[in-house]
Order: sequence, then C-alpha cells, then structure tokens
Amino acid sequence: AMGLPLVTTVHHPITSDLRIALAASRHWWERLLVRRWHSFLYMQKKVVKQLHHVVTVSDCSRQDIARDFGLQPAGIDLVHNGIDTEVFRPLDGVQRKPLRLMATASADAPLKGLRYLLLAYARLLKTRPELELLLVSKPQPGGKTEQLIKRLGLEQRIQFVSGISTEQMVRYYAEATVAVVPSIYEGFGLPAGEAMACGVPVVSTDGGALPEVVGDAGVIVPVKDADALAGAIDALLDDPQRCAELGARGRERILQKFSWDVCAREMTAYYRRVLSDANR
Repeated sequence: AMGLPLVTTVHHPITSDLRIALAASRHWWERLLVRRWHSFLYMQKKVVKQLHHVVTVSDCSRQDIARDFGLQPAGIDLVHNGIDTEVFRPLDGVQRKPLRLMATASADAPLKGLRYLLLAYARLLKTRPELELLLVSKPQPGGKTEQLIKRLGLEQRIQFVSGISTEQMVRYYAEATVAVVPSIYEGFGLPAGEAMACGVPVVSTDGGALPEVVGDAGVIVPVKDADALAGAIDALLDDPQRCAELGARGRERILQKFSWDVCAREMTAYYRRVLSDANR
C-alpha cells in the first residue's frame, strides 16, 4: 500500500498440513479442532493472491502453492533454504555407533510421519535387538506417539532428546550410522539436508520436496510405508561401504546446491532484480 517493493517467502502451503492432519484424525471432534486451528488459512489465501514477489523453497512447494492458492507457478520464484555447512559438518574424532539410528521430528505432528518410523524400528528389533533409536523430539504426555510406543513395547528402547544446542545436534549426527526422515510432507526438508551436511547416510520418504533435497545421495522410500523404511535401513546397516559412499555424496550435494553461500547468492540476485524492476 505504501508503494514499497515487497518480497514474501511462502515455505509451503499450510493446506498440506490441514489435509494430513484431517486424514490422521479418528474422531469428529479431532477434525473440528484441526479445522479450527487452521482457520487462518482463509487469510493466507487472501493475502497471497495480492503479493507480486513470492519466493518459495522447493519446486514441490511452488507447484502446491500454485494449486492450492490459485496462482501461476511461473509467477513464484524458487530459492532453496540454505544450510550452514560450517556448522553442520562431519566431526573428526567422533566415532559412529554402528547400531544407532537418528531422526529429528515433531513427535505428535502427523505431517512428520514418526508413526511409521516407530513401526519400522519395532520390526527391525526382531532381527537386530541391539539397534538404537535416538529421536530429537518431545512427545506429548499421553499423546498418540506415546501411546504407540507403549503399544509396541519401546518405552525402554528409544532415547528422546530435546532442547539441545546446535553443537550437540551435530555431535549426535556424527555418532549416528543412519539418519531417517519419515515425513509425509516437507516443503523443503531441513533435517534431511542437515544430516547430509554432517556426512550421515540418509533414508528418506518421498514426501513433498524431500526427493529434491536428497536426490541420488540417499535412499528414498514411499511415504507411510513402514516395511519400506525398515528394509532400506536394514540394507544400509548391512553395507558399511554404501553408508560411507552415501555420506560423502550427501555432504557434497549440500555443498554444491544448498549451502548458505549458494542460497544467499541466489536470494541477493532476486532482491536486486526486484529493486531494478521497482526503479523502472
């Protein structure tokens, strides 16, 4: 309204969160609460249609924003999220634990697909009883995740950590043999990118933009498929050489495509283009 050029980043349309949360709701009152919490979507759709310079962080998000908000994909620019590869990096002198899985996920958000990782882990324990699972997460007391863990008998098998520093997160990655990203949808997928930057081999679903981030530098399985997750993890644990290759390839992919240097240059170029257009 003031005539100033405005650049807005939409990471992904929250309509995706709404659909997944509704699908995961078992009762009418849960669906009512979900819809009430997402009531701001009306305003998001209204505002987005009035913006002239919209940026998003993946081609998947670009297509989904265009579809759900009624925009043209060509009118949405793409600048990936950046990962600090000087912070998220392999650590010398930290030994990997040969039977340690790690995942970073909001425990009770259906979007993050933690349910399927827990089911996969329970199946893997039948043949690998010493397998560890470290979750950077904090389940809601009495929530669906905690209930599933009790039902699967995993209370004493999973290590939850939360409120940790970035440095501790990097160290946990350095100790992990495999990082798992079980999400049903990601507008970008920072946990996958950060794990890859740390040189950890990644098993990821094909939810949302995750294949764009992981590419051929990790193992990709279908969403909501605990058997596929378990099989991919099992195969990597049996193949240390492939783990090492994927870890190195993942680090290189992040350096080349998703590091802060790369993404900051792209964003700066976009700002300059918007300013140039505004001065014409």
